[in-house]
Amino acid sequence: METRLLSKDLKVTAVGLGCMGFSHGYGAPTDEQEAIKAIRAAYDMGYRFFDTAEIYTGTHPDGSISYNEELVGKALADVRDDVVIATKFGIASHGDTLKVDSSPDTIRKSVEGSLKRLGTNHIDLYYQHRIDPSVTPEAVAQVMQELINEGKITHWGISEANEDYLRRANAVCKVTAVQNRYSMMYREYEKLFPVLEELNVGLVAFSPLANGLLTGKMAKTKFAKDDLRNKMPQFTEEAYEKNQELIHLLEEIAKRHKATPAQISLAWMINKKPYIVPIPGSRHLNRMKDNLDAANIKMTKEEVSQIDAILDEIPMSDVFGGTKTEHK
Repeated sequence: METRLLSKDLKVTAVGLGCMGFSHGYGAPTDEQEAIKAIRAAYDMGYRFFDTAEIYTGTHPDGSISYNEELVGKALADVRDDVVIATKFGIASHGDTLKVDSSPDTIRKSVEGSLKRLGTNHIDLYYQHRIDPSVTPEAVAQVMQELINEGKITHWGISEANEDYLRRANAVCKVTAVQNRYSMMYREYEKLFPVLEELNVGLVAFSPLANGLLTGKMAKTKFAKDDLRNKMPQFTEEAYEKNQELIHLLEEIAKRHKATPAQISLAWMINKKPYIVPIPGSRHLNRMKDNLDAANIKMTKEEVSQIDAILDEIPMSDVFGGTKTEHK
C-alpha cells in the first residue's frame, strides 16, 4: 500500500479510514462486534491510518452507548504498534449545536479519557476538533507540547484550521496536519495549500466524498431518521437534479481509468498534492477496499488541472459545510 508523510515524520497509508460512521452520524450504531470485525478487516486490507474522536458516540436501541474510540482500540489492540490512530478533543454535543472548549483543563481531561477508551499509552495524532475563540492558539499549542513531552501524544493537528491560527499555533509547537473538509464539491481550503507547503503541514481530508454523494450511488436515497444527511443540502431533490453533470463527469473519468466514481474523487486529490491524505468512512467492506485501491490510480498533473478547470465551471448544489458551533 502506498504511504506518505504528514509533515516530517508521521508515516500513514495514502488513504485512511474514517471510523465515525460506526457509532455516530449515520443512523443507529453498528453492533459492537460487527464494528470491531469491520475495523480489523480494514487493517487486514492494508489500512494503517484510523481516525476517530471523543465526540463520536451513538445510542443503541437498547439505550447503551457506543464509544467510537473503544471500537477502534479493541479492533487494533494487538497491532497497535503497526498503525497510526488519530483522535480529537475540543467539542461536545449541545442540542443542535456543538459546544467548543479547548481550555487546558478540558484538554487534559479529554486526553486521559481518550487514552483509556483506546486502550493505549499514547495517541499518534491528536487534533483540536474545532477552534475555540476563547482560547488562544498559543495556549492550545503549549498544552500540546506538554503532552508530547509527557509521551501521551506524539503529534498534533487542527481541524478546520485557518492560516492565522495555524501559523500562531505552529510557532509554539510544530503542527503535523490539519484535518479539513475537502472534496470536489468543497474546495475552500485550497487557498491554504501554499501555507501548508511553507510550514510542511499535511492535509487530512475529511468528507472527501461529500458525505457519500460522490460515490454516484446515492441518488434519491432514503436515510434513517437520525442520519445527519437528512439535513445536508446536497441530498435534496433539487440538488440531485443540479448535480447530474458532476456525477456524469465522474462516471466518464472512471471509465477511462477502469475505476469507480468514488475512486476518482479520491485519486484526484491524492494525485494533486503529496501531502493530502483522504479519510473516507464506510461500514461496508467492499467500499473500504475500493477506497483503499484509489491510491493506485495515477493521474498526471495535466489531468488533475483539467478536472479542476471543469469543476470551476460545472453546476453544483450547495454542500454541507459543517455544524454550527458555540463557545463558552
